[in-house]
Amino acid sequence: MQVALVQLSATTDADTNRALVDDVLGTLGPRDGLDLVVLPEATMRDFGTSDDDLRSAAEPLDGAFAAQLAGHAARLGAHVVAGGFESRHDATGAADLPYNVLLAFAPDGTLVTTYRKIHLYDSFGYAESERLAPGQIAPAVFEVAGRRIGLMTCYDLRFPEMARMLVDAGADVLCVPAAWVRGPLKEDHWSTLLRARAIENTVDVVAADQCGKYVGHSMVVDPLGVVVASAGEEPAIVRATLSAERLERARTTNPSLANRRIGVTHEVVAP
Repeated sequence: MQVALVQLSATTDADTNRALVDDVLGTLGPRDGLDLVVLPEATMRDFGTSDDDLRSAAEPLDGAFAAQLAGHAARLGAHVVAGGFESRHDATGAADLPYNVLLAFAPDGTLVTTYRKIHLYDSFGYAESERLAPGQIAPAVFEVAGRRIGLMTCYDLRFPEMARMLVDAGADVLCVPAAWVRGPLKEDHWSTLLRARAIENTVDVVAADQCGKYVGHSMVVDPLGVVVASAGEEPAIVRATLSAERLERARTTNPSLANRRIGVTHEVVAP
């Protein structure tokens, strides 16, 4: 499976960001033979400051940002995943706290699935839950080129049970769009957790992060924890090939999923 990770720095202006996405994705074409293109969390519009009301920035699932991604997916003949904010309304029709959403489009431009971020970033002095609503606890998994892609967003990475839920739903690739905020040890946490999720689940991990005020370092990690491709701190496109044969070899070498004794159903044997 051929993968491209787009590392960029979004602004708080949606029009500017759509132009940026067009410029970046415009460097890719059908001849690149891509199966999956991944852009970061909040590509549609950056989070901004803590007092920014994201309700006014959110869009429906058929809004301008979604239409743009659908168009690029159809042009590239590839699946495209990117993050934005999905509008919500209460019973009276008033705007409610939006979802932090990932949109996944198929090569024909149709919306394959969405993932609404479950674990909101109420950590390191941030309170994402004051501006966004959490999604329901359910795995978002879809198929690309014979592989099963499981979606998770940024802070979800810190919860190993999230990745295991996706793997139990059939995922053998974890797709992690993020806006991983800079800070002491944060780059180390980012790379360590990506490798840990790959190793403990024997899966490939493809992680597209924002740069600028975020750590960047988008990367592809193989099922044994090897970083096979990575960006630095600047805008970039990271290309990699995910091998089903390498996945099979890794799971033969390290059959930890098959050896599990906790979190799986076992026959109860009477003493």
